[in-house]
Amino acid sequence: MTTTNETKTWIITGASSGLGLALAEAALAAGEQVIGTARRADRFDGLTARYGGRFLAVEHDVRDTAGAAAVVQTALDVFGRVDGLVHAVGAGEVGAAEEITDAELRAMLEQHLFGPAAYVRAVLPHLRERRSGAIVQMSSQGGRMSFPAVGSYSAGKFALEGWSEALAGEVAPFGIRVLIAEPSRFRTAFNATDVLRTAQQSSIYDETVGAVRANMAEADGIQEGDPARAARVIRDMLGTPDAPLRLPLGAEAVRNLTRVYRGALADVEKWASVSESADFPGMPPAVRAF
Repeated sequence: MTTTNETKTWIITGASSGLGLALAEAALAAGEQVIGTARRADRFDGLTARYGGRFLAVEHDVRDTAGAAAVVQTALDVFGRVDGLVHAVGAGEVGAAEEITDAELRAMLEQHLFGPAAYVRAVLPHLRERRSGAIVQMSSQGGRMSFPAVGSYSAGKFALEGWSEALAGEVAPFGIRVLIAEPSRFRTAFNATDVLRTAQQSSIYDETVGAVRANMAEADGIQEGDPARAARVIRDMLGTPDAPLRLPLGAEAVRNLTRVYRGALADVEKWASVSESADFPGMPPAVRAF
């Protein structure tokens, strides 16, 4: 089936659960079309049964960067267009820096940076040609702040945010907007024992990360954030002309990021003269292209 109508079409990675599922259901309920990816296509049986031809399930592991272009091409072949790309796939990991193996750290980067980047590269020629579209990167409050035991997870999200900030400036002239969503704790499977990854623990770090390990596990099922409400906020924000690049989601994200930003600014101002003393004396301000 090939369609060329004006109905919006979304590619949503990680659409079988959590915020990805909430965004898929919101789009489908609005009469739009969705290509949803997950590692197992049978997890989409419910969406397929309810929405029929407007929903297409694709089995794809986002870490398979070589397969991203095929998913985008499938969307174009079936629906004739892509209007939005949402990266909602992701998983948490708990472990001190010394506990996290090289393979585990690479897996976080593959899932949270390299996978999304491959999808963006694949879809951009189509969006540029149409001179419109939206890219939603599901980051985290952990993409702007970090704390003991979540360094590997934050490494992936920090990288995604830096890459996406540059992307936003590159594609804005083509009418493409980028939104980085930074949720706090939402009632998804993120904290479930069979989803949240835990590095092999060393008792050496019990004092510094033990409380974080426990808190991450205890949060399952009692998170403050509502995925359906978050999906509505994200969709509304994409239609807001003066929307920010980064959007904290949830009251905890607002509190934490406000504290982090204020603290970072205070440090810059406090040590400004020390920082400036590293320049050659008498140099004029740099002229840059950004």
